[in-house]
This record gives sequence, C-alpha cells and structure tokens, in this order.
Amino acid sequence: MAKPKNISGVVYSTNPDFQYNETVNAASFTLPPQQQNLRVMLDKKNRGGKMVTLVAGFTGTDSNLDTLAKTLKSKCGVGGTAKDGEILIQGDFRDKILQLLVAMGYKAKKAGG
Repeated sequence: MAKPKNISGVVYSTNPDFQYNETVNAASFTLPPQQQNLRVMLDKKNRGGKMVTLVAGFTGTDSNLDTLAKTLKSKCGVGGTAKDGEILIQGDFRDKILQLLVAMGYKAKKAGG
C-alpha cells in the first residue's frame, strides 16, 4: 500500500483494515472578493536582493488563485507566479496592485514596512 504524503503522524499500523485519513489543506471553495482579506507587501528575502510584490491571504482554489495572478501580471506587465496561496509579482508594484484589487472588489491593504 502506498503511503499518501499527509499521513497525519501515523507511521505504521498492524490493522489490515486501516485507512489513512487524508486531510485536504487546500480550500475546496473560493470566498467572494468582499470576504477576502488580502495583504499586499514588498518582499526580498531569499531572492538574491530582487524585490517582489507579495499578495498573501487568498482563500480559494488554486485555479482561482492562478486566474487572479494572471490578471495582476498582465495589468502590471511583468512576470510572477502563484503558489502556496500567495501571488508573487516581480518588482515593486504595491500601489498599483492595491488599486487593482480594490477596483475588483477585494478587501486589500498594505502590510509590512
């Protein structure tokens, strides 16, 4: 029997009928934009001194996160990625992204220093 990645602490069981209870970490639904609490911040840790704009706090499916990331990247005209519930946009676009998110109906605010 192959072990799933999230085994929640169980290493071995002698019960032949034992089933691993897989927990779903990703959200199976997306909150509406009015209920999202997004934080827009500048980050340059572990990036070789390069700055990225980080949008954190998104609650929803990966496909909706990718769609929002694609929209933000195209509006800013730069590259980026969406992973682990965060959107990374290359460069310092905090003000522009904040305006775009508010215009789309999201609850967003600047965070960090």
